[in-house]
Amino acid sequence: MARPAQRRDRTQARSRVMVPPIHSASMATPAAGPVLVVGSGLIGQNWAMLFASGGFRVKLYDIEQQQITEALDNIRNGMKLLEQSGSLKGSLSAEQQLSRITGCSNLQEAVEGAMHIQECVPEDLGLKRKVFAQLDGLIGDDVVLSSSTSTLLPSKLFVGLAHVKQCIVAHPVNPPYHVPLVELVPHPETAPVTVDRTHTLMQKIGQSPVRVLREVDGFVLNRLQYAVIGEAWRLVQEGVVSPSDLDLVMSHGLGLRYAFIGPLETMHLNAEGMLSYCDRYGESIKRVLKTFGPIPDFSRATVEKVHQTMCEKVPDDPEHLAARRKWRDECLIRLAALKNQMPSQ
Repeated sequence: MARPAQRRDRTQARSRVMVPPIHSASMATPAAGPVLVVGSGLIGQNWAMLFASGGFRVKLYDIEQQQITEALDNIRNGMKLLEQSGSLKGSLSAEQQLSRITGCSNLQEAVEGAMHIQECVPEDLGLKRKVFAQLDGLIGDDVVLSSSTSTLLPSKLFVGLAHVKQCIVAHPVNPPYHVPLVELVPHPETAPVTVDRTHTLMQKIGQSPVRVLREVDGFVLNRLQYAVIGEAWRLVQEGVVSPSDLDLVMSHGLGLRYAFIGPLETMHLNAEGMLSYCDRYGESIKRVLKTFGPIPDFSRATVEKVHQTMCEKVPDDPEHLAARRKWRDECLIRLAALKNQMPSQ
């Protein structure tokens, strides 16, 4: 999606439908009405598939009909392949799920009846603000406005909106269909019931929502990810390890462990509980942390070194990258199946 619909000079009027206020008990659970996905790119397509897998009717909005047509074709092809491989989510068949997804290029028509709106336009603050300003003028008081942003703070994204209590960030992890985590990040004025309702909806469509209790730059996932990237970059730049071996440390070491338990539980299990771990290793951890350098400058020399290594494994042309992404997604599908087979603890 390249720009909001208002750039076509469409005038939008505030909805006159009378609906319950934000504090209504009806807001506590996801509504049965349709879900609107704004933006038909890859993230938007993934969200549409996820909502349809949960049995929801989905409207997929974009400003150009051709973009919508291509997105619906991609969704159809993707669902058919998932069904053939036994990896389709939900209890409905691919055809049943596809029948629940329709496209729309008129925002006012798309908003009508929607109880949850998931924004998926490009990561541009100005563009997103314009889209939310439009949506704010079209919705009533019983609709959740949710953004898929991965980096923009809710306090900057939802500035000046009349329905700010209904606004929340629901940040998915790419690719959302195969990685279930969703970070729920409220605006300082977001109503608790908005968070509760979004949390319930995410669970209903098979995702794993986490509540970020207050906004922080990078949210939680990217702060952890950037911490890893920062130290990985320093280790390569300082000649401690090669780029390929660095990736092996994660894919054949930490990544295997963290696929099932997080860093805090890892600490707990690697000693006789957390207290024992901190008593035993706390000083060593602090000593090593003090050796961490400044934020990497991502110098051109190191960028080219890492790029060359990555391209030896996966050339950066569209065909090779697409094939590697397909392999990655197949691995994620198999890992998800394994996790589902494991007994819950």
